[in-house]
Amino acid sequence: MNKRTAPFRTISPKTNSNISDCQSESGIARRGRPSVAPTRVLDAADALFASATSPSEVTMDAIAAAAGVGKGTLFRAFGSRDNLLNALWTAKLAALHTATEKGKSPLGPDAPSRDRAVAFLDALLTFKLKNRHLIRAREIAPGLLQSEHYKWMHGLLSGLIEDVSPDAVTDDAKYAAHVLLAGLHIDLIDELLDAGFSVQSIRHAQAEHARLVIDKLRSD
Repeated sequence: MNKRTAPFRTISPKTNSNISDCQSESGIARRGRPSVAPTRVLDAADALFASATSPSEVTMDAIAAAAGVGKGTLFRAFGSRDNLLNALWTAKLAALHTATEKGKSPLGPDAPSRDRAVAFLDALLTFKLKNRHLIRAREIAPGLLQSEHYKWMHGLLSGLIEDVSPDAVTDDAKYAAHVLLAGLHIDLIDELLDAGFSVQSIRHAQAEHARLVIDKLRSD
């Protein structure tokens, strides 16, 4: 009779434990290399995305080589490339989470909701521009709208829109949030840049569009 193995669990970038070829999270001893901190792997992946010309260049082999570990370490720590990239996405978004929860105006909780919504969309746009290859790798993957990151973005934005337009139908606010986030999809951003739009003109246009959408709901 075959023994059942313990289920694999992925780790978050805040986890303090080290996962190696020698020992898995389940505690089963393995032969292999010394342990490696998850942040070391994520830093290596981040550097590769920053210098890559395409997200497809950032393979598990490339990340393992850059981090100086065996590829088996990556799979035991994260389970898959998608899980590793999700962990990196989480780590990179941490600053934006903090800014929306504890930051200053116009993004922080003390600012008017309309200003916060516009500032949040601008911060997301800026974040995507700074992490284009990582974002492309995540946004072309299946299940984007079901991801925890997208749910957080949509939940925050739709809540701010509802605050501005308390008399609007809740579904209208949720739909408006989806529409505004769709305008920040990396495919559209890259297309605009390739067409000659400047970063500043894209930021200005999306901010004006956000104000129009929010104000239309408030006036209806």
